[in-house]
Amino acid sequence: MILSDKRILEEIDKGTIIIEPFDGSCLGTNSYDVHLGKYLATYKNRVLDAKKHNEIEHFEIPKDGYILQPGTLYLGVTLEYTETHGHVPFLEGKSSTGRLGIDIHATAGKGDVGFCNTWTLEISVAQPVKIYAGMPIGQLIYFVVEGNIETMYNTKGSAKYNNKTTKPVESMMWKNTF
Repeated sequence: MILSDKRILEEIDKGTIIIEPFDGSCLGTNSYDVHLGKYLATYKNRVLDAKKHNEIEHFEIPKDGYILQPGTLYLGVTLEYTETHGHVPFLEGKSSTGRLGIDIHATAGKGDVGFCNTWTLEISVAQPVKIYAGMPIGQLIYFVVEGNIETMYNTKGSAKYNNKTTKPVESMMWKNTF
């Protein structure tokens, strides 16, 4: 089941969902709109290796916007910091974003119970698109969890994305054993 707007507000009041900054006008019927933060990043190398640490270069989106180009993976970040202590958060693109040809995640739309951070976005575009810091970029929906949680993400020793950040984070695939 997906939480309704009233239920999201109840969970915020209980402290099981935290959204900072919170703006009531961003609360949808069963979602919360999130915005693009001011930083983007691209990988330093065009060819990536899943077994190696692929480094990124961060840059700030200019006030007059930045044009994204097809064929490049951009890492973005949400303006909002979130915590989810009793539900499974999912990040999806807004329909208005999709209609501009912007995809905001390649595969990583689901967070874990206990995820406490900004969301790194895996942005690609179908054609050149000018984007701006602070623009609506996606929406969070929250699912009910069945059963008890043994280990919350923020207490998991092997969690790779626990360090609080306001900038996009590169893939940590290289930390896996394979």
